[in-house]
Amino acid sequence: MQTDTLRTVGHFINGAMVSDDSKTQPVFNPSTGEISKQVALGGAKTIDEAVAAAKAAFPEWRKTPPLKRARIMFKFKELLEQNADEICRLIGEEHGKISHDAAGELQRGIENVEYACGAPELLKGEHSRNVGPDIDSWSEFHPLGVVAGITPFNFPVMVPLWMFPMAIVCGNTFVLKPSERDPSSTLYLAQLMKEAGLPDGVLNVVNGGKDAVDAILEHKDVQAVSFVGSTPIAEYIYTTATANGKRCQALGGAKNHAIVMPDADLDNVVNSLLGAAFGSSGERCMALSVAVAVGDEIADKMIDALQAAMGKLKFGAYSDKTNDFGPVITAEHKAKVVGHIQSAATQGAKVLVDGTNAAPAGYENGFFVGATLIDGVTKDMSSYQAEIFGPVLQVLRVQTMAEAMQLINDHEYGNGTCIYTRDGEAARYFADNIQVGMVGINIPLPVPVAYQSFGGWKRSLFGDLFMYGPDGVRFFTRRKTITQRWPSSEVRESAQFSMPTLG
Repeated sequence: MQTDTLRTVGHFINGAMVSDDSKTQPVFNPSTGEISKQVALGGAKTIDEAVAAAKAAFPEWRKTPPLKRARIMFKFKELLEQNADEICRLIGEEHGKISHDAAGELQRGIENVEYACGAPELLKGEHSRNVGPDIDSWSEFHPLGVVAGITPFNFPVMVPLWMFPMAIVCGNTFVLKPSERDPSSTLYLAQLMKEAGLPDGVLNVVNGGKDAVDAILEHKDVQAVSFVGSTPIAEYIYTTATANGKRCQALGGAKNHAIVMPDADLDNVVNSLLGAAFGSSGERCMALSVAVAVGDEIADKMIDALQAAMGKLKFGAYSDKTNDFGPVITAEHKAKVVGHIQSAATQGAKVLVDGTNAAPAGYENGFFVGATLIDGVTKDMSSYQAEIFGPVLQVLRVQTMAEAMQLINDHEYGNGTCIYTRDGEAARYFADNIQVGMVGINIPLPVPVAYQSFGGWKRSLFGDLFMYGPDGVRFFTRRKTITQRWPSSEVRESAQFSMPTLG
């Protein structure tokens, strides 16, 4: 099918869809491998238009009371729930995520909208009376201005909902650059925000590639940038944004380990690993891609149980709710994942379950990789060091918990991890001493709830603040502290030249 006969997905600027066909690229249905539409790729000119709209909307929006901003978010939440089936369909068509998984993504995003609905409480500041004689002091949280978000393909709805609802209720205006691989569901969110009553220009969406990203990072009117993606890009985003005087938080890659102790509940371990390693085809920054078994006995039992269970997994098109997971995002990404599997075998690991030749009936041209299990992996193998981002579970064997923790602490990534054990002392020691930002105890995907904050350590995060929750408020505002005194007209003080004290 020729791309010039397909519908072109444009941008959302100043409350309207904008057509821009100067440069496009195809959008695929990963389940079939076919091109379904094309997306316009905006550059510096399109970003200028979006930023100009956001800048023009900012003065009036920042003066809008937080309660009125929150009411728009309440309406937006209602619209998300009413249009859930359509949102999940758009995710499935362009990402390949199975409908039940897309519904979970949407729900986690809605929870962040719910948190943002608390804007009047979140932004009320702090007050201290009589910090000195007739002196009061208080703090206020002011918006930054025009802020931007750059989001990844793997969560085209949830990750944008981590960013723009909080930024907007804090009084900022927003420019969003979603992934050009699956843009439609993100654009649909912007249209629902308009329907909820958001003034034109407060939220703008520009599709594009590196040209659009660089235009955001270099634009003088963009005050802050929030990013989620791979570590090399996150580092580039952070370095470039901060060099241009912008506030930046950039969440990068992951290599999440699960320590399996000899006393672990094996049934719980296997069920957890199946979902955490292969759900969303492993295209999650919180996917459990490495199981570190402490002792050969538990390793052998775990592998036997995993092999038996993996034979029952079903994968295919997003529309079949009985499928456990779907395709990966592109043919190029499939080739990358397959390359990591093959490199592990070449370097001496044992591929016990091989998903490289996966081809569901009727979807032979889709971008599928089957669930893959690799044993005998060592820390020097390239497949262990890399973030595979596919439905691949690697098993490492160690003899002690200390060895397992050292593996995790030595890895360059520190996003998420967990331990399976019945031993409370071991679990507490693990939680206290592991060098990772998000930790689970018998919990495979320790993604924080919306009223906490999400982020990793080491090269999984660039910047000082985590995403969403309380850190989201801090990132999208700046504190102003006011100290006030109304001296009596009957009292006049002489000049003071020492450092003033209030006590």
